[in-house]
Amino acid sequence: MTDPEEQPELLPGMVRASVKASRAKARATRERKAAAAEPAAVDPVARVLVDLPLAHLDRPFDYAVPAAMAQDARPGVRVKVRFAGQDVDGYLVARAAESDHPGRLAPLRRVVSPEPVLAPQVEALSAELAERYAGTRSDVLRLAVPARHATTEREPTPAAPPWAGPDPAAGEAVWAGHEPGPAYLRHLAAGASPRAVWTAAPATDWPALVAHAVAATYASGRGSLVCVPDHKDVARVDAALTDVLGEGQHVTLTADSGPAARYRDFLAVSRGLRRVVVGTRGAAFAPVHDLGLVVVWDDGDDLHAEPRAPYPHTRETLLLRAEREGAAALVGGFVRTVEGEYLLRTGWAHELGATREEVRRRVTVTVAGDAGFRDVHARAARMPREVHQSIRDALAGGPVLVQTPRLGYVNALACERCRTPARCATCQGPLALTGPTTPPGCRWCGTLAEGWACPECGHRGLRAPVLGDARTAEELGRAFPGTTVRTSSGDAVVATVGGRPQVVVATPGAEPVAEGGYAAVVLLDTWLLLSRIDLRAEEEALRRWANAAALVRPGGRVVAVGDAAHPALQALVRWDPAGFAARETAERVEAHLPPASRLATITGEPGAVDDALVLLDAPPEAEILGPVDLGEGESRVVVRVPRAQGLALAHALGQLQRARSSRKLDAVRIQVDPPTL
Repeated sequence: MTDPEEQPELLPGMVRASVKASRAKARATRERKAAAAEPAAVDPVARVLVDLPLAHLDRPFDYAVPAAMAQDARPGVRVKVRFAGQDVDGYLVARAAESDHPGRLAPLRRVVSPEPVLAPQVEALSAELAERYAGTRSDVLRLAVPARHATTEREPTPAAPPWAGPDPAAGEAVWAGHEPGPAYLRHLAAGASPRAVWTAAPATDWPALVAHAVAATYASGRGSLVCVPDHKDVARVDAALTDVLGEGQHVTLTADSGPAARYRDFLAVSRGLRRVVVGTRGAAFAPVHDLGLVVVWDDGDDLHAEPRAPYPHTRETLLLRAEREGAAALVGGFVRTVEGEYLLRTGWAHELGATREEVRRRVTVTVAGDAGFRDVHARAARMPREVHQSIRDALAGGPVLVQTPRLGYVNALACERCRTPARCATCQGPLALTGPTTPPGCRWCGTLAEGWACPECGHRGLRAPVLGDARTAEELGRAFPGTTVRTSSGDAVVATVGGRPQVVVATPGAEPVAEGGYAAVVLLDTWLLLSRIDLRAEEEALRRWANAAALVRPGGRVVAVGDAAHPALQALVRWDPAGFAARETAERVEAHLPPASRLATITGEPGAVDDALVLLDAPPEAEILGPVDLGEGESRVVVRVPRAQGLALAHALGQLQRARSSRKLDAVRIQVDPPTL
């Protein structure tokens, strides 16, 4: 039968006209698409890193650049491409004249924005971090590039105001006592790239020292990047940079600033109009132009460890940047981590620190309560008479800081007679008190236990072996009537307090900065921090104590309640974090533990972990430790290799991830150099 469309004269007139119009429209659409798909005359190939969390697809793919997009399709811009039948996001990382792909290239769907947001040095860093941590570049770039804010992107970035220039005399004055600090500043100002591990003395205004190091680098025409643990530290460094550099010379990058403000500050850095950045761990990827100095403060803080895959650490990210971009490095803190000590041992960095005379001048540390410490249940051992006397004497001249490790009121209860832990009759969870008038209740299920009796001895009396900050503040309020007692912990963290006499009870990391410094600092329940079952328990305890003790004013006193014979407390009394780090490092080298070795953990369902071990092509010297049952249907194995085999292990783990991804096997979580075990 003859098709009517092949013989239009057989159709009615109106239908023939409709067919002609449809054909003309289809012809125009084809011509328009052909014109839009016409490749660019110069570098018609775009290499695009597609935003897909699949390890076996973690590589750039080639796409054709239409002539209409040639001007906007620059390296670093966001693009949309067609991949596996759907539109996906990606970054254009390079343009090329030809492709290795023998077939026809699919064109870019569109350029999302002509704003280059992925700098070449950050793109290269993402590849290196993905290789080192056995992750994917798309995961790293999610940490590196903030989400787009279109309205903010259309706004122009104002230029920085004129800078008055550095004050070398002021910089050398604040660094005096930390040798060879003044020489370090002079090297920065001369355009050199010195690397140092800095152990700050107690009662040091460390943000001011960091600001002057940044100013010296800025004077040489280079930028700086400063990473600190939390927003409180960001605020302190922000104020110090404003004092030293003046208004408008730097930006802050934190998640707390909101999407619009963060993207605005990111663009100021990306466009090269600001070259000094301070922020938390996400700022480590800031695309600072002409990077001359990277600073990480308190690198032992667990807030520097990224909780999202591939779990990079701020210190390692910044040191990689310093190595790649030829920048100076400053790893600082009131204590020295074993990683910092290892940098000194290998000669990668030099030591910056206070002299013994300077430390003795600034602080006196004593240990109280040693006699009663070994019976941790003795109430008198928690706050002996010496502590009360020290607080009373210090209140005559200023505020007193009391650090207690636990948050809350009474977080654990035990039988008053036999010391058996008090448990809930319903779920066997621990009993606790939330206030002075509330009955004991379960911390797990919330059931009240008003009629509790000890299952071992039948006694109904309860005691509190561990007290929280709220109960500690209550007891100090009764001991020092008429004195203001305030707390700083949890969601109610206080950033600063005045210099008038008062008692501040704070948990570790929540200690406010006192105007002029604290007259005295008291460290309670030191045994509690030391009792953590963790590779870094002693190192972390010393770090938390030192951070609190360092808030004392010059000439102030620190009193710790604990076992004076413990090496960590001895290091605090001598204020010898360098010696403690050297001892810890030596012990780890003997035990083949990081940083002398490289570790990786593989965690997941037992069957998935077993499959991963079968597929893992580990280096010959690798040790497989485990698997260990973690409960809740998960197990974990640890893979350990000598430090020299670290890159080989990371490569093998990356191959494992790609094999599992391509075969669609059950997922496992891989962490290289986890911060804790």
